Amino acid sequence: MKLTYIILFSLLTTTWLTNFSEAKKQAAEKHQLILLNFSGSDWCSSCIRLHKDVFETDTFKDFAASNLILINADFPRLNKHQLSKQLQNQNDSLAEKYNPNGKFPYTLLLNADGKVLKDWDDGYPKETVEAFVQEIKTVCDANK
Repeated sequence: MKLTYIILFSLLTTTWLTNFSEAKKQAAEKHQLILLNFSGSDWCSSCIRLHKDVFETDTFKDFAASNLILINADFPRLNKHQLSKQLQNQNDSLAEKYNPNGKFPYTLLLNADGKVLKDWDDGYPKETVEAFVQEIKTVCDANK
């Protein structure tokens, strides 16, 4: 019983990568799309709410686990949350390419080559989690 619970829990756990090259590699290997989220994890209230109310829900995690490669480009402001110089440089490069207007939160759906297939530039989704996941699923299905 305990082992079953651990296995089930690990299946529901989603992993957010921070390395874009690794995300692209995994997306190509698994034939999945990349969900790129720009966030300010320690200062942007909409970003924090998006992660809590959408990305941490079972509905999103269940879908993402077998359909998406997740990557978070975080831009924390507090010294205690500062990123390594290498990760900060990568996130700056991602922002230059995908988020030049500095929107937070900002979420995009990319193919394994990094081509933008869909973006949510309104920040926090206005639809339900289920509708948001369905939107993503529609793009995933169209790009198989």
